[in-house]
Amino acid sequence: MACYFPGSIMLRIGYIVVPGFQVMVFGGLTVFELANRLTREPYYEIRLISESGGPVQSSLGYSVMTDSFEEGAFDTVIIGGVITGAYPASAALIEYLRGAVKNTRRVASMCTGAFFLAQAGVLDDRRATTHWAHARELQTTYPKVKVEEDRIFVVDGPVWTSAGMTAGTDLAVSMVERDLGAKVARIVAKRMVMFHRRAGGQLQHSTLLDLDAKTDRIQTALVYAKSNLHTPLTVDRLAEAANLSVRQFSRAFREETGQSPAKAVENLRLEAARLMVEQGRLPIDVVARETGFADPDRMRRAFLRAFGEPPQAIRRNARGQADS
Repeated sequence: MACYFPGSIMLRIGYIVVPGFQVMVFGGLTVFELANRLTREPYYEIRLISESGGPVQSSLGYSVMTDSFEEGAFDTVIIGGVITGAYPASAALIEYLRGAVKNTRRVASMCTGAFFLAQAGVLDDRRATTHWAHARELQTTYPKVKVEEDRIFVVDGPVWTSAGMTAGTDLAVSMVERDLGAKVARIVAKRMVMFHRRAGGQLQHSTLLDLDAKTDRIQTALVYAKSNLHTPLTVDRLAEAANLSVRQFSRAFREETGQSPAKAVENLRLEAARLMVEQGRLPIDVVARETGFADPDRMRRAFLRAFGEPPQAIRRNARGQADS
């Protein structure tokens, strides 16, 4: 992917702060700061902005100083979310967001900031995401928005939206990759101690977290399975990893996770395979082999059951997001 950065022009980022904003979204801004520091180049200028300027109080009770909307033009405008469950947008904020989508290169939201974009009509007829706990509310309240509730982040033209919490960091790293190239993005992600740069299409939920094993033995078996997806993962082998008899293991596994070992293993394979498919680095048959599906046809059937579409379609959609 070719990078965007236009020579010596600094890219100005305006981050909109609303009363009660959640401070965790500042982690996304750190990505741009590190891009400057690690490359020793002033690629980005970051400004906190609000309707009237001055101090704006966070959800933790302390305030940050902001410039007003009239401060100047920006390359990118980002708005974060709040945790109160209410998203009151003033007429001035709505007007500013509507203007931003026309006058800037891109507009973005992190977490529940998508509700502000939706109120301004910016998300009408666009694909978007938000924190999974609020995704259905977003869809119900704003039916014109094409909510993809299980995505890490979504790019639809000039509008970027991310899921909650740490997903804003993934969105910001992807912006850096778009602006400055993959090498800089990898350096920033490494310094941020990110396990890997998650693709926008990756699921918000982790299968291991959803399984929610209660005991160390079942958790050990799950971690073993996650690390050995390319091998046959029989109940006997998982029971051995948990240091339990097959009968004890099968009973305890279902009691703790609500699933059979076979179903849990398939979900782990699907999660890993989908990520590899979306990243697009390996042929489909290699993905099938590396994740233990043995052959592409078996993986295709599993994808259709779980996601409603085959691996090839998911790869095309992921490439479409990357190119948009």
